[in-house]
Amino acid sequence: MELRKKTESPQEVLVLCRERDVRAVDLRFTDFLGRQHHTTVPISQLTEAAFEEGFGFDGSSIRCWQSIDESDMLLIPIPLSAWIDPFCENICTLALTCTIQDPITREEYIRDPRNIARRAENYLVSTGIADTAFFGPEAEFFIFDQVQFDQTANSGFYQVDSVEGEWNRGRPDFQGSPNLGHKIRYKEGYFPTPPLDQTFGLRNEMMQQLIDCGIEVECHHHEAASGGQAEIDIRFGSLVDIADKLLTFKYVVKNVARRNGKTATFMPKPIIGDNGSGMHVHFSLWKSGDPLFAGGGYAGLSDIGLHAIGGVLKHAPALLALTNPTTNSYKRLIPGFEAPVNLAYSQRNRSAACRIPMASPSPKAKRVEFRCPDPGCNPYLAFAAIMMAAIDGIQNKLHPGDPMEKDLYDLPPELLEEVRQTPATLDAALEALEQDSDFLLRGDVFTEEVLVNWIRFKREYELNQINSRPHPHEFNLYFDS
Repeated sequence: MELRKKTESPQEVLVLCRERDVRAVDLRFTDFLGRQHHTTVPISQLTEAAFEEGFGFDGSSIRCWQSIDESDMLLIPIPLSAWIDPFCENICTLALTCTIQDPITREEYIRDPRNIARRAENYLVSTGIADTAFFGPEAEFFIFDQVQFDQTANSGFYQVDSVEGEWNRGRPDFQGSPNLGHKIRYKEGYFPTPPLDQTFGLRNEMMQQLIDCGIEVECHHHEAASGGQAEIDIRFGSLVDIADKLLTFKYVVKNVARRNGKTATFMPKPIIGDNGSGMHVHFSLWKSGDPLFAGGGYAGLSDIGLHAIGGVLKHAPALLALTNPTTNSYKRLIPGFEAPVNLAYSQRNRSAACRIPMASPSPKAKRVEFRCPDPGCNPYLAFAAIMMAAIDGIQNKLHPGDPMEKDLYDLPPELLEEVRQTPATLDAALEALEQDSDFLLRGDVFTEEVLVNWIRFKREYELNQINSRPHPHEFNLYFDS
């Protein structure tokens, strides 16, 4: 059943509610770190005036947001975002994405990540370079049959499990069923057919549910890692629109998995010794309906396209503080697991941080793929930051240098020393952001307050907590000291 209908005005949303007998309205927004939140009101509360007046909520309880003395905030529903939530089976529920406003000044809240992404789109237009930035994320994830983890004062552990994981080859049974073999070897999970691919049917269900929710799917497949790694590619869109859809994508994937007694995670590196989950981001700039990255240069790129790559590569260490924002992100960014740790560019070469896909000769298909990001990021902030780096490269004509056509994982040490590397830790990426943030501040897209609070939260609540806890492997290394 089609769950999304184009609704451009409050009146059209209310018509949809009457047609579908909607009884509840779920108001959704995204916090600073990329997690969705919601509050639900009865349909009687959704009036034409409510789209202007908004709904009040307590912002002090949201991570990185308002202090308790300025906690009142407003959720402003966006008519175009309306869709029927298929996971609310008993009560027909309409989901609406909201922006955040100050209830007194009625100004956009500066730390609302969706507002930051909107400012980025407006800044792009103001530069005169382009009027549209298209983004196409490829978010990888794992589907597990079971997960357990805990951290106490005297213990800490995690355990994930999958029926197709290679580690289960010698197991006599799996959750009460006989072991039938067909386990995917480490790093050999790319594109196998069933029975090796044991999440095929589940991905089909995810694909159809996404389509019903108004998200156009291009393909899905098993990814390279053992233990249920998957990828579902959705069609590209403009910056804010595709960030909205990526959050809906993650919501649908997780809930379809749960509906089938499984769990899905977008954590970048949940399994040691195998590939992690990345989110390769394809992007391009357009003006008046024309693609600006297509030209007669290397790999069919224009000067604008090359300079955009130059900006992304120059600012990549700082970008990673937003596109790879977790300590776990840097467990993926290590050589040898298709991880793009080398800050170089090339056509077709997947060992480079920036790749120019060559699947189509059409100028409209000309784009750049930034391979470093992972799906643990906040897409509003990540896409906005990538675009700001590309704009800086274009404005300052930053040429990326010569392309690297060799396998960068196999370079001799003397050549590898000449290739810049991604930061090895989140702390190093945050330091890079502190030193290189001017390109993000232009047009008040990001602000100093936003970046300072981002860095502070990441250090105080993530880095410090990780660094102060014993790691299970430290017992293997040091207990007998």
